[in-house]
Amino acid sequence: MENDRSWPPELDALTAAPENHRLLFDNDSVRVLDTSIAAGQTTSLHTHRWPAALYIVSWSDFVRRDECGQVMLDSRTITPPKPGCAMWTPSLAPHTLENIGTSELRVIAVELKKDQR
Repeated sequence: MENDRSWPPELDALTAAPENHRLLFDNDSVRVLDTSIAAGQTTSLHTHRWPAALYIVSWSDFVRRDECGQVMLDSRTITPPKPGCAMWTPSLAPHTLENIGTSELRVIAVELKKDQR
C-alpha cells in the first residue's frame, strides 16, 4: 500500500483543509473522513496519505490540480459515478480540488492506514 511519509504532516487533509474534511472515526487501522466541497469552492492544498474506499454521497464535476497548479484530473473526462456507489483511490499527493459543478461534492472516505493482508 502506498503511504508517502515525505509529505509534510501539515498538508494532511484534516489539518490543511479542515473546512472540507470532517473526521468521523479514527483508530490504528482506518480513518473515516466526510468530505464536502460546495459548488464553486476550491480546497486548500492538502494530501490524502492513505489509499481509501470512497462512498459517493453526492457528485459534482471537479478539477484536481497538483501543488504547481497543473491539472491532475478533470472529472468531465471520466464517466461520473452515481451517488450511492463505492470506488477505490490510491493515496493522493498534494493537490487542490475545485468544484466546477452546480451542486455539492460529498464523499465518505475510509482510509486504510495499514496493510490489511
